[in-house]
Amino acid sequence: MESAYEVMHVAALLEPTPYLTAEERAGLPAAHHHAWTVVTAVEVTLAGVAVLADLLVPSLVMLALAGVSLLVRRRGVGSLGFHRAAALPLAGKALVFAAAWSLFQFGLTMPIANHVSGHETDLSQFADVEGNAGRLLALLLLSWTIAAVGEEFAYRGYLQTRLRELFGSSRAGVAVAVAVSSVLFGVAHSEQGIIGVVVITLDGVAFSAVRYRLRTLWAAVLVHGFNNTIRFVTFFVAGPVYGLW
Repeated sequence: MESAYEVMHVAALLEPTPYLTAEERAGLPAAHHHAWTVVTAVEVTLAGVAVLADLLVPSLVMLALAGVSLLVRRRGVGSLGFHRAAALPLAGKALVFAAAWSLFQFGLTMPIANHVSGHETDLSQFADVEGNAGRLLALLLLSWTIAAVGEEFAYRGYLQTRLRELFGSSRAGVAVAVAVSSVLFGVAHSEQGIIGVVVITLDGVAFSAVRYRLRTLWAAVLVHGFNNTIRFVTFFVAGPVYGLW
């Protein structure tokens, strides 16, 4: 009985995930499949190198790779997860999730990580946000453009899609894609120290969960934007916050 349960559990992991559209599940082109697999592996490698080597601005490098990749494949951004959704309901769900996630990070993840490691997230780059409305507005502008749209396009859109094409669109394949892209997302923010890398890696997992649950990359964009907005407004009011306890 236990053996049968384990087989069923493994089989479930290998089933196609219900959180992808038909376009996203299509995977690599059937013609010259092996060649496309090699091309995709090269793309993933280049994206990883851009992050690990901190090449220029990694997210922008990945966006350039994504642009070339889509042109070569003759596909649109819908293949990366940008699907239309009712704007107001989606924004409402994203705001609620972002608020809950921020509270979770401030109230649990960050304090535990700080106490266990003896270190805190390096938020020195945001020290001048407190009481500085001009700096806050500038950060919010960058947050909703380069961070929310750009990083979601790069990590949860382009990179995860190419990883799924390599590992498959099963639940297990999606889990691998989420894990790898989230770790690289965290490493890309290494200027915030090891705790910052951990916290932002978890952000990547959370943004991915929303992206798949609501079946559109726009959900991750909105959650990312609201999440950063909540944190920056908190810094504006109280200065850098390292946790609630």
